[in-house]
Amino acid sequence: MKYFLSFLLSLACLLPGFAQDPDAGFRQEADSVFAPSGTYLYAVKDTLELYLDVYEPAEGTETTFQGREKPTILFAFGGGFITGHRDDAYLLPWYRLMVEDGYRVVAIDYRLGMKGYKVGKGLFGAAKASNQFLLSQQMGVEDVYSAVSFLAENRHAFGVDMDNIVVAGNSAGAIIALAAEYDIVRGVARGLPTGFQFKGVMSFAGAIISVSGAPKYPAQPCATAFFHGTADGAVAYNHYGFMGRGIWGSDYIVRQFARKHFDDYCIYRFPGRTHDVAAYMTVLWDIEKEFLEQNVILGTRRVVDTFIDDPSLPTWNPITLKDIY
Repeated sequence: MKYFLSFLLSLACLLPGFAQDPDAGFRQEADSVFAPSGTYLYAVKDTLELYLDVYEPAEGTETTFQGREKPTILFAFGGGFITGHRDDAYLLPWYRLMVEDGYRVVAIDYRLGMKGYKVGKGLFGAAKASNQFLLSQQMGVEDVYSAVSFLAENRHAFGVDMDNIVVAGNSAGAIIALAAEYDIVRGVARGLPTGFQFKGVMSFAGAIISVSGAPKYPAQPCATAFFHGTADGAVAYNHYGFMGRGIWGSDYIVRQFARKHFDDYCIYRFPGRTHDVAAYMTVLWDIEKEFLEQNVILGTRRVVDTFIDDPSLPTWNPITLKDIY
């Protein structure tokens, strides 16, 4: 019972901290000048129009590294599957960093599967909520695949190399990014161009939601970078769950990678940090850049497993039960 309630709380924590304010304490001054190169309707689902913003590399920047093209970064925002937007103010400085370093950024909308959903009380409410969170994850994955298909259909207009796309996300968006690659590895992905595979994944405080037991990777995924606080009370660092229903976080996933001798992943653990790490994209740019250059662009199979205990990193108010109820 205790662990099942912990699972319920971990799922519920995905909602309110961001739901009340999309920036959830990560607010930065909006950039009134920085804007996408273009905005495009990529799909209509459940009567919702889904758009993506394309940010082209800044003029004059180097778009290759040691003679190899830098990848396109396909990004899914966070917000507990209930709120958030592809151009939330706190994300723009990170987009700017990437385009000024020669990367193309594609920031997408996706359907918010928990929007308007009320988590019920007791075990029945918890079980039902887990089903809805799984549905929300899968809806996000389907929308990522639709965005990939749109880019494929328009690859000549955008100049996108379909063999060179990194999927990234923070919080709920990180959950979607990890699940999108997981489904490809398991051979259950639908709606993608034939033979498509991501070149890399970047997950900021992400996990995988399941109601049928722990995620099991049948083969090694593409190069993956995990960033996670060890005291994250919103998205499990390790695992919350009961009877096969739960959320399996970065630590759990990487332990499986190690057991299976996978050799192409990096995990950066932040001791004592909470869900703040979901908004560390800008301050960790140098680390992300190394992952992109070494693991993704050069294809160097390397494993990094390290703790980063840096008191200068920003902190915000942690998500608590008071935020939930």
